[in-house]
Amino acid sequence: MTSSPNRQDFAHIRDWVFDLDNTLYPHHTNLFSQIDVRMTAYVSELLKLPRDEARQLQKKLYLEHGTTLAGLMALHGIDSDDFLQKVHDIDYSWLQPDEKLGDAIKALPGRKFILTNGSRGHAERTAAQLGILDHFDDIFDIVAAGLTPKPARETYDKFLSLHEVAGPNAIMFEDLARNLIAPKALGMTTVLVVPRNFEPTFAEIWERDAAKEDDVDYVTDDLTGFLQSIAPQTA
Repeated sequence: MTSSPNRQDFAHIRDWVFDLDNTLYPHHTNLFSQIDVRMTAYVSELLKLPRDEARQLQKKLYLEHGTTLAGLMALHGIDSDDFLQKVHDIDYSWLQPDEKLGDAIKALPGRKFILTNGSRGHAERTAAQLGILDHFDDIFDIVAAGLTPKPARETYDKFLSLHEVAGPNAIMFEDLARNLIAPKALGMTTVLVVPRNFEPTFAEIWERDAAKEDDVDYVTDDLTGFLQSIAPQTA
């Protein structure tokens, strides 16, 4: 694992795959904290639980099923569309347009994708607020994944098959190391995007992945700078 990329090491990359939340926008914006609060509220209302108990259950579902949604579907048969609509009803003005990030993504050779455990609508609204939506070829969301979330291998297999992506010619950017295990096994180059200056954020200890570092090729706390450093040089 390294934080010092060499441009030549990325010359073969033709497909650029980005996670959405806490990857394409900085951790410190805390946008995902709004979703987190809404998920706790959903569990509380659904099961008539006090907020503290609902939050504990939410985290248990996340750990055991990969996402809160997957756990609620498995155990309580909820409507996925209703859940996704309610938890993504958030204020996107927390995000500032990021022209430099957009320019960096645009300069990359080949196709660009968003691969998220969230909904397409959430991804579109987030990317639009950042000013980067038009630079992506497609969004592969939790519905396209058949409601099977990352880090499940089948989700990545489905994505690669749908878009005819060859793992060795692709790269994956993620903020959770466990979501890089399958991409690494599929031959993809893997990049872990961490908080600026590697500082902790609102994320709790249950979200940390220290044991998964073997699946990380590169680590960066500056996605824009990383992309600028590996983009082909122009005359």
